[in-house]
Amino acid sequence: FGELAAHAESGSNEPGPAVFPQGAGADFILTVLRSWRSGQIVCPLEPDQPRPDVPWPDAPIVHVKTTSATTGRPRLIAFTAGQLAADAANLTRTMGLRPEWPSLGVISLAHSYGFSNLVTPLLLHGIPLILGRSALPETIRLDARGEAALTLPAVPALWRTWHEAKVIPPNVRLAISAGAPLPIALEDAVYQATGIKIHNFYGSSECGGIAYDATSTPRQEPALAGAPVDHVRLAVAEDGCLEVCGRAVAEGYWPEPAPALRGGVFRTCDLGSIREGSVYVTGRAGDVIHVAGRKVAPESIERELLQHPEVREAIVLGVLRPDAREETIAAVVVCDARVTEGALRQHLIERLPAWQVPRLWRIQNESLTNARGKIARARWRSAFV
Repeated sequence: FGELAAHAESGSNEPGPAVFPQGAGADFILTVLRSWRSGQIVCPLEPDQPRPDVPWPDAPIVHVKTTSATTGRPRLIAFTAGQLAADAANLTRTMGLRPEWPSLGVISLAHSYGFSNLVTPLLLHGIPLILGRSALPETIRLDARGEAALTLPAVPALWRTWHEAKVIPPNVRLAISAGAPLPIALEDAVYQATGIKIHNFYGSSECGGIAYDATSTPRQEPALAGAPVDHVRLAVAEDGCLEVCGRAVAEGYWPEPAPALRGGVFRTCDLGSIREGSVYVTGRAGDVIHVAGRKVAPESIERELLQHPEVREAIVLGVLRPDAREETIAAVVVCDARVTEGALRQHLIERLPAWQVPRLWRIQNESLTNARGKIARARWRSAFV
């Protein structure tokens, strides 16, 4: 802490009401520290992300997040110091973060996941942070050497890459996955190959951590997100969506408030249930597909696609073309180039009603996720249109 303080006080941020830490280096951390001391608002950005052109809020707002924009345009979310600190405390307790297990940081520090799992635990709870050089398999193997034990937060796409390359460090004591649903098949494969249990973490930029799977063996149900994070209260609204209440919930959207986020309550778009103390997420309210007067959750089709041995990632969308009166089911699949559309159709026909089999297909080798580990459904939907 003394060394961090000395480095922070040896320089200064650019003047202005807000600062914009970027990148994956130590300067990101020092910029945050300097802004806390000078009273500037922190607005973390990805390296290629433009600065928001908005009037900045007054105290007590100290932090502004940008959403991942997976379903539309990005929004700004305003936080007080107490709300930011509450999320760090909740996650440190729930996950069992500890100084003896330094965090290896390869995910984006600017994203809510990375900021709450790497930056604030370091600065507020003394959890050491190793700034990884990259997420490439060989680099991960090298950066993990020399530590007796590590905490490694990542996204499913990275866990899959590391597993296939056989480079998951054996000294990982706490493995965390967030940013997108963790496929059960991947969780189980890593466990069988390494003995390492990947803990599924479910959260949102608007409220931080929501649920965490702290069990020691792989989950059996894909919809199981885990148990509620410490000091987070959950309920299911009348429309079937989860509501989050707690001290870590943001003050509101900025500069345009919205009813979904106010008064310490965040009404998510995630459909779910709470059973015997566990949280189950079954889909998103806006993603339900309407076909011939019937409804289908895209997650149910995605789960069956992921059972195909060659499929690594898959998203299913409802696409309303300009010349159509009802939605068409579309699928984007990441798999080996030898797998044909016909083979994927047959795989689904054996498992689902025919009307649930996608009519539009795109098969590719490149991952669907962006730098934050998110899948931009809105972008893929517009591409099909």
